[in-house]
Amino acid sequence: MTLYWWQQPVKAIDADAQQAAQQRQGQLTKPPGSLGQLESLAIQLAGLQANATPVIEQCWVAVFAADHGIAHQGVSAFPQIVTTEMVRNFARGGAAISVMATEQNAHLEVVNVGTAHDPGELPGVVDQRIGEGTADFSQQPAMTPEQGQQALAAGRDSVQRALDAGSQLYIGGEMGIANTTSAAALGCVLLNQPAQQLVGPGTGLDDAGVRHKAEVIDTAITRHAIDPQDAQTVLHCFGGFEIAALTGAYVHAAQQGLPVLIDGFICSVAALIAEKLLPGSRQWFIYSHRSAEPGHRAILDDLQAEPLLDLGMRLGEGSGAAVALSLLRHACALHNGMATFEEAAVSGKESD
Repeated sequence: MTLYWWQQPVKAIDADAQQAAQQRQGQLTKPPGSLGQLESLAIQLAGLQANATPVIEQCWVAVFAADHGIAHQGVSAFPQIVTTEMVRNFARGGAAISVMATEQNAHLEVVNVGTAHDPGELPGVVDQRIGEGTADFSQQPAMTPEQGQQALAAGRDSVQRALDAGSQLYIGGEMGIANTTSAAALGCVLLNQPAQQLVGPGTGLDDAGVRHKAEVIDTAITRHAIDPQDAQTVLHCFGGFEIAALTGAYVHAAQQGLPVLIDGFICSVAALIAEKLLPGSRQWFIYSHRSAEPGHRAILDDLQAEPLLDLGMRLGEGSGAAVALSLLRHACALHNGMATFEEAAVSGKESD
């Protein structure tokens, strides 16, 4: 049987590097465990990078943009044209992630995988438009299997560019009006939950708008009756091109051994699909924050994920991950730069 590229095995984590990092943590001039998650982050990164003294000097941020046919059902507070307008804003450096990437000295690329309107040629924007947005999944599957494969490949290509540039960490972000509806629908099917459990305000819906959004999702799920174990078909039926691209990116990163810092609700749904498509992928994921979107907690629980931050953020774009990047860099700096008890001539903990 021929395997698709996304079914090739996940790279193994380096247990020796992880153990060496753990031993170093026990020798640093501090009480054991006193730096909390910063210690465990350094140890985790050591195993992921196969380096007992991990570093994150080069970080790649990729924002995937696409439109959604489900927007025509009135599930977003903003018009669809905003997706294209935001792509232009990314290119001009005016979006939140643009500012954050500059502040973090991270490389930012924007990948247009399917805006409904052509923004034209823009600096820093990779044009991989698969179509003018997905189809309306309340009426038909969001994408064809062929389009799904193209979207997965767009994510793979982005990770390959990151690897070719020598990146040590990958952050995926997204932009697409109505993509919280797509993400919620995917989560509902995969977790077998009613929409009211996962649906939130997205771009700012009021209570009536949230109820309408949930009704649209529930009706569509009943209409399609997809087997939740068939993650690929679930993605094709309810996903967006940018969510599929994120999924492809996460899978390829796990295969190639590139650590991924996962952003919020939509990116976590893509991470869940990646784990369903290629079990073991989640070993390569670090979860940046808990989004204010109600469904995010359920997705994180299913992934057995412990996010680093909870700041009430729900912007997307990779913004929460960009904030958490500072924590990873601090974890590495402390791990590598602190003196050991022996080096500092400081007495260690007395034996019992």
